[in-house]
Amino acid sequence: MIGSRLTRRGFLRGCAAAAALGPATALHSWAPDKPPAAKPSVPVRRVLPLDGDWLFGGKSSATALEASFDDDEFTRVVLPHCVTPLSWQGWNPASWEEVWIYRRHFSVPPEWRDLRLFLHFDRVMAGAAAAVNGHALEPHPGGFLPFDREITGLTKEGENVLTVAVDSHWLNVPPSGSPDGPASIDYLLPGGITGSVELRAFPGLFLREVFAKPVDVLGTGRRVEIRCRVDAAGQLPAQISLHAELGKAERAAATVSENVQMETADQEFNLTLGGLGGLALWDVDHPNLFDLEVILSRDGRSLDRYTTRIGLRDARFEPDGFYLNGRRTQLFGLNRHELFPYLGFAAPARLLRRDAEILKRKFNVNTVRCSHYPQSETFLDACDELGLLVWEELPGWQYIGDGSWRALAMRDVEAMIRRDRNHPSIAIWGVRINESANDLEFYHDMRELAKSLDDSRPASGTMTPDSRQDWQTHWSEDVFAFDDYHAAPDGSVGITEPVEGFPYLITETVGQFNYRAGQGFDRKYRRAGDPVEQMDQALFHAQAHNRAADQKRIAGTLAWCAFDYGSLMHAQNGVKCAGVADGFRIAKLGASFYLAQVDPAVRPVIEPNFYWDFGPGTPIGPGEHAAIFSNCDRLEIAFDLDLGPRMVLQPDRDGFPHLKYPPFFANLKFEGPAPSEMRINGFVKDAQVLSRSFSSIRTLDRLWLQAEDAELTADGADATRFKFGAVDKFGSQLAPATGQVVLKIDGPGVIVGDNPFSLDESGGVGAVYVRTLPQRAGKIRVEAEHEILGSAAVEINVRI
Repeated sequence: MIGSRLTRRGFLRGCAAAAALGPATALHSWAPDKPPAAKPSVPVRRVLPLDGDWLFGGKSSATALEASFDDDEFTRVVLPHCVTPLSWQGWNPASWEEVWIYRRHFSVPPEWRDLRLFLHFDRVMAGAAAAVNGHALEPHPGGFLPFDREITGLTKEGENVLTVAVDSHWLNVPPSGSPDGPASIDYLLPGGITGSVELRAFPGLFLREVFAKPVDVLGTGRRVEIRCRVDAAGQLPAQISLHAELGKAERAAATVSENVQMETADQEFNLTLGGLGGLALWDVDHPNLFDLEVILSRDGRSLDRYTTRIGLRDARFEPDGFYLNGRRTQLFGLNRHELFPYLGFAAPARLLRRDAEILKRKFNVNTVRCSHYPQSETFLDACDELGLLVWEELPGWQYIGDGSWRALAMRDVEAMIRRDRNHPSIAIWGVRINESANDLEFYHDMRELAKSLDDSRPASGTMTPDSRQDWQTHWSEDVFAFDDYHAAPDGSVGITEPVEGFPYLITETVGQFNYRAGQGFDRKYRRAGDPVEQMDQALFHAQAHNRAADQKRIAGTLAWCAFDYGSLMHAQNGVKCAGVADGFRIAKLGASFYLAQVDPAVRPVIEPNFYWDFGPGTPIGPGEHAAIFSNCDRLEIAFDLDLGPRMVLQPDRDGFPHLKYPPFFANLKFEGPAPSEMRINGFVKDAQVLSRSFSSIRTLDRLWLQAEDAELTADGADATRFKFGAVDKFGSQLAPATGQVVLKIDGPGVIVGDNPFSLDESGGVGAVYVRTLPQRAGKIRVEAEHEILGSAAVEINVRI
């Protein structure tokens, strides 16, 4: 796993509890001219995590917001939390479309008495109306971005009560609001308090925000321009001092200090850190990160400290492609939804970070599009650390609502950029509703707002064939982004000619478009579906990336999509199956192309784009043009203990000249009885680097069970995925199996998911989550049993 910092940026990075920054990143070529001066003593920003010990009472009642309400019958839950139990499929919006009540009893530490108090909510789906001790706070409509509410003067000594009414109806807020209801957007919105909640304490004068913008990164004037937003409440006028330093592991590379005059209650000041020519840059291969600290003082007394993390990089979209630190870089990526089986949007931090790892280290992409809403900051932190570029966009999907709806969309753009503009991974802002109609005035205002908050990144939004028709008069973005779904004349993936004079990016392609049959989106790519259709998916993705790379004016391709997700549109029992992995993050055949796009020195790969399974009747095999994706120089295939001649295969560089690792193709159509076993050996130059074997003898199949993590934290929210399914005697994936897997757990954890789990609809694999119990350490043992495949067991540890 990536380093274990699971904190929110900006605030918690200024807290002593967040001092550990995980694995250090080398500073390479710089060293301070002299030892850093001792840092001034600064009062620690106080934070009281409120994720545990919530009381969930189900649907709202008229008196539930009152402090005296009797909540003894409520159920104790831990955040993040979804209001209704979910399976991995068959989600029904009616099950969550209510107003739900959460209550949290808490005490304010006595030493916080003279500080300003704020409640911070990471995200609540889809609207929140909170009260403290019966005092109503300003409601917040919208589910994907954080919000704060000041509660100074509303708390008391002893016990306080925070109540949150969560409205999970189809509200008139982005992305919902369409009169056609939940089936009108291509993702579902299960409700709940789906992020963390904290009580935060600040001095009267404090740093509300710090934005650090790298400037002239490739030139001689490399610097960081810092915009500090100071909140002074009623303490005006005020002479204050601001001190900033950039470095790593207590070593300062550069510092700056200034005295400024505070004239208004909410005011911005600018600082500049120069002399940064020796600092290593952030890029996709070397994601170098540095700590920025800003200290606010008054009358020689330090009041507040704000820390964040940045990377120095130059990311530019030009008419001839995307340039990262001056080097043209082909964007190679996938779209991602943050929906999870059983959890909806309420996944714990470990699972969010794991998604970034899968994308970067398993699927080998360098870019991810956060479709179609701002995603968790935990995920973005992991992208920073891994070197995964990000397209981030506001909530929406095709629909543009009324004036109130548009105002909320503008608010979301502002909140998104303010929260995330220090992330070096973010290369572009999506400020146009995904695939929406042209609206020149609305989107002009969106772009201007984005530029006022962050002029270092371009703004864009996805276009469709309809909106593309009049783009020359109704388009106001910096990068032309196009969702390209059309077939070439031969039924393969077609790539549209890019527009002239502007940077151009393909933001969606492949998806569930039916290239073979012409127009339409009737492909499902279900693991339990047609094996031939599943084999098409990886080839379509390979074609899309290869053909886009052939046109140097295309900056890259972000294909649709990484993981299956909950939807009612072109879905199978409430699951959209366009992912190259299923919702459990288990790779389908469609992922075989991505799995192989890695240097064999890092990880040699052999991934057949077929099942070695012939089924009943006369077997014919995977076909005359069976694809095998590999990063090897050549493959050798042998059958049944090497009886008969071997096949020697070369990568199809003629058919896929723009892929670093093209597919191999083999004639695996058998006229008579098919061999029962196949072995594929992979060679780099003349050395064998990998051998994989496959069996079609079903009597030797077995049950596979794997935990993604060996250790969890006993906070009641931490969880890991336990994956299982049918494999052959060599451990290789099978064609879809059936039957039930029954799970048993022993130790300080609970199973979250379907148990027993039916393999019939999932295509022979599945997963559940195992979540910890608060303050319960020990060993968890999970056993899985299938009536034909046998049993398996895995143990993990839980620490406090």
